[in-house]
Amino acid sequence: MKYSGILFDLDGTLLDTLDDLANSMNVVLQKHGFPVHDTEKYKYFIGNGMETLVKRVLPAANSEDKKLREACLEEFRTEYGRRWHEQTKPYDGINQLLDALETKGIQLSVLSNKADSFTRIIIERYFGSQRFRFVFGAREGVPKKPDPGSALEIAGLSGIPAAKYLYLGDSGVDMQTATAAGMYAVGAAWGFREEEELLQNGARVVIKQPEELLALL
Repeated sequence: MKYSGILFDLDGTLLDTLDDLANSMNVVLQKHGFPVHDTEKYKYFIGNGMETLVKRVLPAANSEDKKLREACLEEFRTEYGRRWHEQTKPYDGINQLLDALETKGIQLSVLSNKADSFTRIIIERYFGSQRFRFVFGAREGVPKKPDPGSALEIAGLSGIPAAKYLYLGDSGVDMQTATAAGMYAVGAAWGFREEEELLQNGARVVIKQPEELLALL
């Protein structure tokens, strides 16, 4: 086959995590007396890691307060640690896609900007420990996406050249990461961002349903 490995983003690609993320962050904002945000707005706040999420949701007048951001980040981690499984679920067709890919012998891995500990817990809960060969979230001292370092690390560990990877993600950050790593960038239109953003940031193709990925192999 043309591709031997597939690298998946997590939030907005494999799992619909939006409600649990939004609800957790809004609890923190309420605690500090700040305005909360509609859930849909979180589609544009999410994607660059938890630290950036906190900065984006705070009022402009408060977003540069480092101590406040650190406090809110810690509170968000606590709230999300309680709520991450309340409404989160795999997107329709994802488990069927993973089954089909496993049957074809494709090696599957995950790369997320979500904290590494949360990423691993969530993957274990919804997909078990055997689905994915490598699962990487945001790690201390390692640049986050769109830096291609972690994507290339996974390729190296897997023994599969980056050029033999499909990379499926739902944001411009994912498409930039895939392109920088020399992987084939595929946009997931069912996720948090629009098709236009995906194409502008390097998507080679955008698919509307998970099963459409099979045709690219």
